Amino acid sequence: MGIFIKIDIDQTHITPEIAKKVVSLCPVDIFTFANRQLTVQEEQVDECTLCELCLEAAPAGALVIRKLYKDEQLISC
Repeated sequence: MGIFIKIDIDQTHITPEIAKKVVSLCPVDIFTFANRQLTVQEEQVDECTLCELCLEAAPAGALVIRKLYKDEQLISC
């Protein structure tokens, strides 16, 4: 698990097409797509640059990035 952030995925809103797009957009390879599910590579989470490309590609509420160092979260919209 990440030290600085935690990424939550609501699989009910992620289609295979969206999952593949999220994987391809992430500049630091945090996401993978296997067995028809978008998953987070926990060992990569702290490489996140908070670019928000994944949040822009995902449907509303499907991805949440929780900043563990402050009481803040970023939610896809």
